[in-house]
Amino acid sequence: MTDKLLERLIQLEIKRQQTTVNLIPSENYVSAEILAVLGSPLTNKYSEGYPGRRYYPGNKYYDEIEKLAQRRLKKLFKLGDDWEVNVQPYSGSPALLAIYAGLMEPGDILMGLALNAGGHLTHGHRVSFSGRNYKAVQYGVDAESGFLNYEVIEKQANECRPQVIVSGATAYPRQFDFHKFNLIAKKVGAFHVADISHIAGLVAAGLHASPFHSKIPGQIGEADVVVTTAHKTLRGPRAAVIFFQKELAERINRAVFPGTQGGPHNNVIAALALTVYEALQPDFKKYQKQIVANAQALAGGLKKHGLQLVSAGTDNHLMLLDLRNTGLDGKTAEKFLDDGGITANRNTIPGDTTPFNPSGIRMGTPAVTTRGMKEPEMGLIAQWIYRLLIKKEKPAKVKKETAESCRRFPLFYES
Repeated sequence: MTDKLLERLIQLEIKRQQTTVNLIPSENYVSAEILAVLGSPLTNKYSEGYPGRRYYPGNKYYDEIEKLAQRRLKKLFKLGDDWEVNVQPYSGSPALLAIYAGLMEPGDILMGLALNAGGHLTHGHRVSFSGRNYKAVQYGVDAESGFLNYEVIEKQANECRPQVIVSGATAYPRQFDFHKFNLIAKKVGAFHVADISHIAGLVAAGLHASPFHSKIPGQIGEADVVVTTAHKTLRGPRAAVIFFQKELAERINRAVFPGTQGGPHNNVIAALALTVYEALQPDFKKYQKQIVANAQALAGGLKKHGLQLVSAGTDNHLMLLDLRNTGLDGKTAEKFLDDGGITANRNTIPGDTTPFNPSGIRMGTPAVTTRGMKEPEMGLIAQWIYRLLIKKEKPAKVKKETAESCRRFPLFYES
């Protein structure tokens, strides 16, 4: 590389990834083949429009790539002709922007999970477009148990009569009952949008309830629309996918293009097609099972050392550490962990009033599972967290141990 300054920064970041225990549940490591596709000449092509209906010539082969990604995604989630797929959204937030634009008018009522209960900014938080363009009503979790209370959610929905109800989260460690959300949405005449960005891999592997297949005879799915990103448990590129029942095709597709986006990122969609190819291989389900096993082992190890978790554990790939009995806030704890070679992000937990000074730490196991770590390593990680946050050991001492562990479970790329 002729740009030596940029080359140096890239190499430093690669080294940081190689030597750090990554517990951020929204991050993962893609395969060498996916990296190669992301860096391919597909990035050179402009492809506004949809297969067979482009605004630029020269898309003969790219049309086939996009359709390949769509077919594979439907196969992965076992979908029939009643479902369609849009693979063009740049990431999760633009995907949700398009969904809301397709299903609602500005000022309509949007109901989603509150930030301090595990929801995402795009689920109606006041600083997001979702909370500024629409009248947002936020549901929460039970203050004592940390679980969703569906009776309370139904009561709220009956009172506010939303146009859209979003199920899904960015920091909820338990399973979502998409069937109950479906029943609530149908009672109030709302669209049900399931955001499975974090749990898509678990859903595909049959380890989490699916929003795609309804338990109600005559209904297609538990959700009308399902959105996911590709870079979390699916272990793919930074991209998003929208699944929607066929009757909503025109509304959603037009909201993506030309409503909220221009040309799709061809290299990313090709990488997405490869991601789903990898997810269709037999070892993918084994990987997803190990993610869950590792999360439960890590949660058990943290509790063994006296640390508290929101909802007292996890059903999926992530957990929330409740720091209120430690004398630390989330920002301070995040820095202690980072200095010790462990990345986990500060996060709001039930009862917090501001995201700027939260009382929790969010952590998950997709990335460490990709490295090959298993239950014994989760015990070590729990011990390191205890030593950093409770015993207040010097981070430099712990960092030597975390770096050595990372060397035993190397990433495929070299610094």
